[in-house]
Amino acid sequence: MSFVKLSASALALAAVSATAVAAQDRTQIRIVGSSTVFPFATAVAEEFGNTTDFATPVLESTGSGGGLKLFCEGVGVEHPDVTNASRRVKMSEVETCLENGVEFTELLAGYDGIVMANAASGPAYELSRAQIWQALAAEGPRPTTWDEIDPALPAEEIEVLGPPPTSGTRDAFEELVMEAGCEEAGGEDCGGAGMELREDGPFVEAGENDNLIVSKLEANDRAVGIFGFSFLDQNRDTLQGTTIDGVEPTFDNIASDAYPVSRSMFFYLKHDHIDVIPGIKEYAREFVSAQGPDGYLVDLGMIPVSEADQEANLEKIETLPGLTAETY
Repeated sequence: MSFVKLSASALALAAVSATAVAAQDRTQIRIVGSSTVFPFATAVAEEFGNTTDFATPVLESTGSGGGLKLFCEGVGVEHPDVTNASRRVKMSEVETCLENGVEFTELLAGYDGIVMANAASGPAYELSRAQIWQALAAEGPRPTTWDEIDPALPAEEIEVLGPPPTSGTRDAFEELVMEAGCEEAGGEDCGGAGMELREDGPFVEAGENDNLIVSKLEANDRAVGIFGFSFLDQNRDTLQGTTIDGVEPTFDNIASDAYPVSRSMFFYLKHDHIDVIPGIKEYAREFVSAQGPDGYLVDLGMIPVSEADQEANLEKIETLPGLTAETY
């Protein structure tokens, strides 16, 4: 592992940028990042704005990768204060942050399952990860209909709507479904080219807006969408989840680790903005209070964190441990 060392110029940039933050005025917290975390962060922001004297934070759904790119670009009011991610920050992103003078703390947001789902009026899909890989892999057999993979599957054209490469959901789907499915199916280079998605039609990049994917599924009940569990949970009247490896995507199955496609979600606080932009630590504490078993985020489909994880988060909010190459 290569360690990041801040150059004198980077340290000078950080000092100048910190001064720039103090020299300008912004009273609302600016939050960017994951479309999966977005509805949870929005609920926290609204509660925070309604129950405190701080302004309601401004949120933008940019995708995990897009949010971390904006977050790591620098320090100053033109840059966001907090970013959400539905996968952990990458080492390359940590390096970019530090090179740009951005020091930050990592906090656990909660847990989530990645689901596949289609309109309730369409066929029910029961798939293994090996079958999903066969359907979607760029280096796989490239079938056109599901029953080409297994005659027991619906005789429907393969059409899967999913997120773009900037999405944390896409990253996690490739690792947890495509890589695992590649290995199960006996594919090659499963950690590399073997988990790349097709670009010849069956997989369709549908953008960062998961609500848009849901609306497209309602218009075409044969198509299948990929998104976070909360979007399925909030649309149970119109959508049905795909069973993966014999396990249905339910709250209990994800919480118990029975469901094979689950992940951790995170949010990140920028140190140099905390004492300048009002309410960043207070917002983070509100998020932590809402993420536990008795928190209001459970009603939105979040898989809650344990009390021990909540306590660890609160400790980090107070001490602000920086994430570096050495602590990654």
